[in-house]
Amino acid sequence: MSVKTLKIDGIDVAIAEDASILQAAREAGVAIPTLCHLDGVSDIGACRLCMVEIAGTPKLFPACVTQVAEGMEVSTNSPKLQDYRRMVVELLFAEGNHVCAFCVANGNCELQDVAIEVGMDHARFPYRFPDRKVDNSHPLFSIDHNRCILCTRCVRVCDEIEGAHVWDVAQRGANCYIVSGMNQPWGAVDACTSCGKCVDACPTGSIFRKGETTGEKERDRNKLEFLVRAREKKEWTR
Repeated sequence: MSVKTLKIDGIDVAIAEDASILQAAREAGVAIPTLCHLDGVSDIGACRLCMVEIAGTPKLFPACVTQVAEGMEVSTNSPKLQDYRRMVVELLFAEGNHVCAFCVANGNCELQDVAIEVGMDHARFPYRFPDRKVDNSHPLFSIDHNRCILCTRCVRVCDEIEGAHVWDVAQRGANCYIVSGMNQPWGAVDACTSCGKCVDACPTGSIFRKGETTGEKERDRNKLEFLVRAREKKEWTR
């Protein structure tokens, strides 16, 4: 496989030709904020936080799904990008019902972490206060759609790692929401193996274990990483 050379924030990087800009940035030690990216599953560019600038074009590009090219010059943290990312995080807070003080993931939430990273201290946009439901039908887990940011990490983990295909996205635009089975209550979906991978994948407090209260949610990302590595090496299969 051939290698491409490029610059990321002035740093020379050499990486395999099929790598993404996000992978190249991490290789160079350059941090780019993400929410929908999760190591071990496919990237879809849903959150738009990882947008970067490429010299020679006014467009912004999602680093997670943009392939590297020879001679590419990438900027990851310009004032334009900082303003853009702050706006994205403000919109995420404004379009949902994120009450951190009562969330199981308070203090262990990637949305909180990104808000701090981009310097968001308020939202310039009116809050929508959508009427979203909480599904407590599963014997072990719950999903609170008020805290969902539609990163679809649960969908991809369930499809690509567990192979159960429990989750999907229903509706369009502002009406989108995560759906279990054929729009069934989660507890009624026979395909669910109760593995908990979607809980570990969720970046917020949207999917959590029953019995967890404010600030108690913890994730076991090592489990996901172990499964991905084992399957890639064909050391273990379901």
